[in-house]
Amino acid sequence: MIRRMDHFTVVTDRPEETIAFYARLGLSTGPRPDFGIDGAWLYTGGHPVLHIVETTVMPEPRRGALDHMAFFAEGFAAVAERITAASLTYRVIRTPRPFSQWQMFLFDPNGVEVELDFAAEETPPPDWKAHAGLGAR
Repeated sequence: MIRRMDHFTVVTDRPEETIAFYARLGLSTGPRPDFGIDGAWLYTGGHPVLHIVETTVMPEPRRGALDHMAFFAEGFAAVAERITAASLTYRVIRTPRPFSQWQMFLFDPNGVEVELDFAAEETPPPDWKAHAGLGAR
């Protein structure tokens, strides 16, 4: 029986950029077993939720069909400010009622779409409407 999501793995030839991207979203590096290949484990709440595997050449053909990964987050306005300060783009939608949850979408340095979900009660960034819409990827 599945009890919870354990982790996602991103294979990258841009490890520093990838780790910095997810650090801006609040994940932090932590202990990782020595698998004999470079990489990192990124943590939240004491749990490694994102495994980064470093490679010099991306696999051909690409593996899998991960559409996106979603995290529940806090501090919507502060996260938007950090993302904007890093010159990254994002889009925002609000889920239909009765949920009205905020959702922020952006891409990591490897082209993986990341969704950050925020509680309906969160205060959005002042310019959220400039980022609104379901727009194309």
